[in-house]
Amino acid sequence: MRFEHPEILWLLLLALPALVAFFWWAWLKKRQLIAQFVQSRLLANLTVGVSATRQKVRIALLVASVGLLLFVLARPQWGFDWEEARQRGLDIVVAIDTSRSMLADDIKPSRLGRAKLAAIDLKRLSRADRLGLAAFAGSAFLQCPLTLDDEPFRQSVNALDVTIIPQGGTALAEAIECARGAFKEKTDNHRILVLFSDGEDHDGHALDAARSAAKEGFRIFTIGVGTPNGELLRVTDNKGRIDYIKDDQGNVVKSRLNEPLLRQIAQAANGFYMQLAGADTMDVLYERGLAPLPKAEFSAKRIQRWHERFQWFLGLTVVLLLVEMFLPERKRVRRSEDITSAANEELRRAVAIVTALLLLPGVAAASASSAKKKYDARRYPTALLEYQKLLKDKPNDPRLHFNTGAAAYQAQDFDEAMKQFNAALITPDVSLQQRAYYNLGNTQFRLGEEVEDLSKKVQAWTEATNHFDTALKLNSQDADARHNLEFVMKKLEELPKPPPQQQQSKDDQDKKDDQDKQQDQQKQEQDKSKQDQHNQQQQDKQDAQKQDQQQQPQPQEKQDAQQNQAGQPDEKKDGQKDGDPQKAVMARMTPQQAMQLLDAVKSDEQLMPFNLQLKTNRLDRVFKDW
Repeated sequence: MRFEHPEILWLLLLALPALVAFFWWAWLKKRQLIAQFVQSRLLANLTVGVSATRQKVRIALLVASVGLLLFVLARPQWGFDWEEARQRGLDIVVAIDTSRSMLADDIKPSRLGRAKLAAIDLKRLSRADRLGLAAFAGSAFLQCPLTLDDEPFRQSVNALDVTIIPQGGTALAEAIECARGAFKEKTDNHRILVLFSDGEDHDGHALDAARSAAKEGFRIFTIGVGTPNGELLRVTDNKGRIDYIKDDQGNVVKSRLNEPLLRQIAQAANGFYMQLAGADTMDVLYERGLAPLPKAEFSAKRIQRWHERFQWFLGLTVVLLLVEMFLPERKRVRRSEDITSAANEELRRAVAIVTALLLLPGVAAASASSAKKKYDARRYPTALLEYQKLLKDKPNDPRLHFNTGAAAYQAQDFDEAMKQFNAALITPDVSLQQRAYYNLGNTQFRLGEEVEDLSKKVQAWTEATNHFDTALKLNSQDADARHNLEFVMKKLEELPKPPPQQQQSKDDQDKKDDQDKQQDQQKQEQDKSKQDQHNQQQQDKQDAQKQDQQQQPQPQEKQDAQQNQAGQPDEKKDGQKDGDPQKAVMARMTPQQAMQLLDAVKSDEQLMPFNLQLKTNRLDRVFKDW
């Protein structure tokens, strides 16, 4: 004998004593309440025929039923058979682009964030299928092999970021080749690749790889992540500063969704293309593209199939509950009409009082409906308190955070409203995100109205315009968000301009790149001027040395030593030595002159430039690190 869930049996040690204690306390409490509100002379008339033994038996039946239910939940089993378990499904590899272009936030929270959520939704729909995960940027590798287990796939998806592959760029062809390598087993099952990317291909071999994969029975479904209008690529450093990604020419990179290339890849591999928009993209993909495909059986394995025996205990539980239900507390006794008529009035009063006491705790209980009623009645502080109490039980409910923020906004508690609206953004519901961004814009505007400092007011209203702009990106038909955005921008234009010093500090940040370029040019011109001056000085020194050597006669002993070292006879004509004059000057250089010349050359030394070269595994690739 065994239990499928033996941990539930531990509840028997806690639940049964607690239940017995509760019924005992309720028994005593009921007798005290009856004694307080019913006169003792009428109590005997009201309890004629009531059997305390039958009440205790009914309590015992309830306790035994609860114990048997816990025993049923533990699923007792004994006896087993051996059988082979086979499963039918598809083999699907999910490839996700992790290049830096996936940091663009033209879809919220980012392209990579939306792709990861969509991959987890696809795993939820493909319960009977084996899924694998491949990450690619400048190169590709298999993050998770084909598996039926949800947790390894989910953990692999959550671990993806733009730094997981050190080699930058986007190589769609290598993602397709990596997916082909994931199918090691030769089966007749369809081989499916679901490719999440923005379509930027820095390789140029994606179509050839797709056609080659189609010949082996591959089907490629491409999911476009992003928008055709695109977005500037921004990165955040370790200090929290935001900078833009630039190409080799120093231009800011704007990444756009390349839908034509993704559509061609899908058509070449017998699939179709979809843009990742809305909450039902994966549902449509699975229903139209994956579900109609024929499924193959996976390898079978022999397992023990235990026989369930909980049915006997469940049937006994039902019998005990039926007995408790039809077992009356009163014995059948005959009472006179006088006793019955005298007790009726007092009985009705006692029953009314006891009923009121039992219903009292339920009246005081807080609920979302009561909080909504108080909000509609414009009792905003009270509604805020009730929503905050509900948040303690459900801290991860984004809609509850949104309602709490709305109540805080109406109660003029803008700091609390900011906190709750930000918490409401953590949701896959795009509509709820759009409303949260809209209310964040309103809250930031109200906060800016309350401050007197001009710089803080400008900062708050600028953030409000950013929130309204994000709300419009999520829903371009929101007329209220568009009106509020134009209103806040107009209010910003009406503000007085900052003092010259503040304006200069702001302009310095905008002109930083131009100043750096000018400084580099000036430095190059200064280095060139120094080099020309040094060459001129060296030429002047050499001319002066020539004149000194010509005017001063050289001793005969030095001349003989130099002749012996050179191995040439001493031939003079008109008091001068034949040969190269420059060599004669160098031969006659004194140690002081040599030190001066070395110092002059040392002052012109420059560092050798070091160019970092990033290696790729294709020699014909134009490298782009985004």
